[in-house]
Amino acid sequence: MGVWTVFQLHEAFGPTSHLVGDLPLCHVRLQDDARYPWLVLIPRGPELVEIEDLSPADRVRLVEETVMAGRAVHALGAVLGFEVAKLNIGALGNVTPQLHVHVVGRRPGDPAWPGPVWGHSAGQPHGDRAAERVLLARIQLGL
Repeated sequence: MGVWTVFQLHEAFGPTSHLVGDLPLCHVRLQDDARYPWLVLIPRGPELVEIEDLSPADRVRLVEETVMAGRAVHALGAVLGFEVAKLNIGALGNVTPQLHVHVVGRRPGDPAWPGPVWGHSAGQPHGDRAAERVLLARIQLGL
């Protein structure tokens, strides 16, 4: 991975998520919806829109960081009081064009099951538990 000279987080991420930290490639955020253990990976680079915009080495790094985030999502599910049955991983970008990957822990009976979480209903903020959940994600990611 080269040295990034310009990385700006899209303005949509700030109000909907909490800073977790930075992995070698990705900026990591906890989605502010306590119904789901949910991390968002945002590769740091200028004007990244599609996975194909990454170098081949960075694509491999993105997959590895997605696996790490999946492990952290499983741990967050336990804190939320349930076992994650399935990871949903997606790079949609229909609303926020900046390249980002959602890693969402799902389980039968969650509010959107079996459909997608996107656009299902308004989120339920983590509130005063956000700092605890960010810390757990940091620990799981080795940050």
